[in-house]
Amino acid sequence: MTDASRPVTLSDVAKSAGVSLATASKAMNGREDVAESTRRRVLDAADRMDFTPNPAAQSLMANRSRTVGLLTSDLVGRFVMPVLMGAEDAFGAGRVDVFLCDARGDSVREQHHLRALVSRRVDGIIVVGSQTDSRPSLGQKIPVPVVYAYAPSDDPRDVSFTPDNRAAGRTAVEHLLALGKRRIAHISGERSYAAALDRAAGVQAALADAGVPLVGEPLFSEWSEQWGRDAMALLLQRHPDLDGVVAASDQLARGALETLRELGRDVPTDVAVTSFDNWEVLATQARPTISSIDFNLQDLGRAAARSIFDTLDGDPPAPGVRYFPTRLVIRGSSVARR
Repeated sequence: MTDASRPVTLSDVAKSAGVSLATASKAMNGREDVAESTRRRVLDAADRMDFTPNPAAQSLMANRSRTVGLLTSDLVGRFVMPVLMGAEDAFGAGRVDVFLCDARGDSVREQHHLRALVSRRVDGIIVVGSQTDSRPSLGQKIPVPVVYAYAPSDDPRDVSFTPDNRAAGRTAVEHLLALGKRRIAHISGERSYAAALDRAAGVQAALADAGVPLVGEPLFSEWSEQWGRDAMALLLQRHPDLDGVVAASDQLARGALETLRELGRDVPTDVAVTSFDNWEVLATQARPTISSIDFNLQDLGRAAARSIFDTLDGDPPAPGVRYFPTRLVIRGSSVARR
């Protein structure tokens, strides 16, 4: 029950309808990312309580440009595009126009695009990186909400969404352990990449928890099929009894599978292989097809977009890095055989 001496607020309506303030705001403003049953409940509560929207709040909504900037450093990147598509899907659902800017890895060009977006009075900006290494923050003086996707900001005051590579490494190993594999090795890409180090850390942590030693040390080099072939040959020469391999990318896995096939090792009976990225053009055309961790990048992009909406609706997310969940897509390289 509200105090009759004061006007009914949106918070009162939200409480009566049993929803958050942000959800009530979305429902009242006609946003499409609200379930129809929830919208009806909020509107019914507003009618029942004779709620009158705050004129200042209505003015604020009217002054929004309903445009958002997507600022990337690698428009053609195969990791960037799914994030951008997910974000654009979410913005499209809310009837928001998108300005897409490609800085091409140039910090000067990035600042130029940033100034242009701000001058256009966009309502928010999503910054999408090409890899999961942290990147420099755009700073705290930008007059609109900014969120970082895939490549997290190096400033803990910012809001960032990035894949959980450590958890992904754990998932890849736990799957092999569930198949009964106990002689597991790890092939990775360049050690300078955060993704390579994080995936390796997840692999080693999962094995340690299971009391199973990693076969040899993680092998780091370039992200290529050739290194996958060479690394697999080296591992078999040193550890002919290995029965599982976690490759840090689908390219590496495909190369490893070629060596295993050439040396007469059955996959997955003799050696099972898991990988990362779920790059379908590689994973589904390999022999056998590759079990790979999918990073749900379109969902990550949608989550980043929703955080812009939430901030504009007065419910900003807490600052910091959010590690986005992943999933394993099981295919022929590690399918359990009966």
